[in-house]
Amino acid sequence: MKSLYVRIYLTLVVLLLAFAFGATWLFQRQMEHERGTADAAATERLVAMGMLIHHALPPASAPREVQAAAVADWGQRLRMAIALQDDKGNRIGASELFERREDGPLSRHVQVNLDDGRSLVLMRAFRPQAGFGPGGGASGPGFAQGPGQAASRALRRENFNNANNMPPQMWGWLWPGAVPSGEGLAIVLVLLFFGVALGAYPVVRRLTRRLEALKTGVEAFGAGDLSRRVDDSGRDEVAALARTFNNTAQRTESLLRSNKNLLANASHELRSPLARLKMAFAMLDDAAPAGRARLVTEIHTNIAELDALVEEVLLASRLEAGSQTAPPEKVDLLGLAAEEAARSGVEFDPAEGLSKLRVMGDERLLRRALRNLLENARRYGGDKASLELAHEGGRAVIRVLDRGPGVPEPMRERIFEAFFRLPGHAEQAGGVGLGLSLVKQIAAAHGGTVRCESREGGGSVFVLSLPASN
Repeated sequence: MKSLYVRIYLTLVVLLLAFAFGATWLFQRQMEHERGTADAAATERLVAMGMLIHHALPPASAPREVQAAAVADWGQRLRMAIALQDDKGNRIGASELFERREDGPLSRHVQVNLDDGRSLVLMRAFRPQAGFGPGGGASGPGFAQGPGQAASRALRRENFNNANNMPPQMWGWLWPGAVPSGEGLAIVLVLLFFGVALGAYPVVRRLTRRLEALKTGVEAFGAGDLSRRVDDSGRDEVAALARTFNNTAQRTESLLRSNKNLLANASHELRSPLARLKMAFAMLDDAAPAGRARLVTEIHTNIAELDALVEEVLLASRLEAGSQTAPPEKVDLLGLAAEEAARSGVEFDPAEGLSKLRVMGDERLLRRALRNLLENARRYGGDKASLELAHEGGRAVIRVLDRGPGVPEPMRERIFEAFFRLPGHAEQAGGVGLGLSLVKQIAAAHGGTVRCESREGGGSVFVLSLPASN
């Protein structure tokens, strides 16, 4: 299979060849048309000039010497190559220029028949059909250059430029000293073709080399090198594709690392309730009735803990993957906060004028985030937890306050990591260490933030900020 750069380059070369052939054909057609038009116009001018000269010549009855002198005189005045013939085709007289050019290879005659039987012969430059320009290719061996041919070639070149509205400097720059010929045009087109072809190769190769580097990076990433990134410098489509790959790779690496850590921590957390369940079942057969009841209660508690852990792990995985559990809708945050505050038995203090406060999102996830904050406050703050709701600067702000031991400032960011617990807060405090991590993920999924602050007089304040809906 051909490489991409070879196909692009060959396509460019073929297009250049087609353009060169097409341009040559069109140029030749145009030059032939212009040459035919110019020849016809020149012939018409010569015929008209002959008729004018006829009226200035002596009559046919005048002596032949007088007629010959008149022809020579008018030829000198008009600087034209003319000759006069009688009714039998014999020459009466001719101008000096006619006699000098009569036997030249680059001349043609136009005969004008007069009313009295005589005829005028006017000579004009001959334009051969072999070349593109009026100069043709009439030079080289076998074509003798007469004394007046240089001036004739200059005159033809000037007529050609005037007929095509081209400045003389243009052809002089491309074809010094001559009017363009077919061979000269072909040489210029060939040189132009090779110049563009050679200049296009490094450009095409540089583009495809970047694509090859991108392909190598994608293959390495797919082989397991999650830290692999590609060069995304530049402003073209290849650079945009490279940046997209790098962003996707970064996101994928973060998700895989997060899921790996989540599974590792979850497996660690599962060992504790499973070990307690195993011990409780082992002691169940030999326990007294009172101890048996305690063991059954312990078994139910551990099963509930396992169920909660599995549910939170699954929810955390879905949030990390960015999957939407339900289409977003307008959620009445005031009613939601009032319900959760009543359920948790905490004091609720909303600000004034919040009856129309709404946020766009998933009501179930928002309820889960608020419930986790309230349960965390009850767990560490006892009965002194409270809930506040306000509308500040286009955002809905929920504050959950407690009078617990507080969170040291260096750890106020880490408490939102999965399975992180403050020193001294082990399993006896309840929970598995995923509650606050889920709150942060739910807030991010709704375009919001959550942070922990210290509370004046002791305790902590958890602030959940969400964009309000109009």
